[in-house]
Order: sequence, then C-alpha cells, then structure tokens
Amino acid sequence: MSQFVYFYRGWTRPESPAEMQQQVQKWSAWFKTLADAGHLADRGFPLERGGKVVAGKTKSVTDGPFAEAKDIVGGYSIVDAKDIAHAIELAKGCPNLERGGAVEVRPLLTMTS
Repeated sequence: MSQFVYFYRGWTRPESPAEMQQQVQKWSAWFKTLADAGHLADRGFPLERGGKVVAGKTKSVTDGPFAEAKDIVGGYSIVDAKDIAHAIELAKGCPNLERGGAVEVRPLLTMTS
C-alpha cells in the first residue's frame, strides 16, 4: 500500500445549523467507511481560511493564502491505497463533491535516509 493525501478544495459553509449537522454526519460516515476498510491513515483536520506565507531567500512574510475560493484548501486527510487509481476511486465518496467542491489526490513521497 502507498499513502496519498487528499486536499479538500472549494468547500462551502452550510447555510444552517441543521445543514451543518447533515454535513458532519456525511463526513463522519465517509471517514468510518474508509477506516473500516483499512484505508484511513490519518483523518487530518479542517484548516482555517487565513494564514501567512513565508517565501524566498529573504523569507518575507505576507498574509495568505490568496487564491480563488474554489482553490482554497479547506482540510486534508491521508489514506492508504494500492495506487493512485485506487486512491481516486476512494475519493469519489467524499461529501465535498456533493457541494461542488473537489478532492486533490497527491501521492506522498517516501523519504529514506
């Protein structure tokens, strides 16, 4: 098995507490399905919208990230899958897709010393 990170992009906040609860239940059920099948290595965390960017040789610090709303990473998870095709198939169950969002699937590079 290889590990892949899912970056959740374009998530929109539900309009009501009831809708938020439904979303939480859908996400919890999807994570449980992944965990029960042995694919959830790290559930990860949602991310705050704001932050800072440290860049370049001068190590300048700016507010950020500044991106289109659809491109902002709202959270991440790490999954175990046979290959990227399998990781993509697992991502298709993500509740973020139901709300017009996206899941970016990226293989983790294994670093050896």
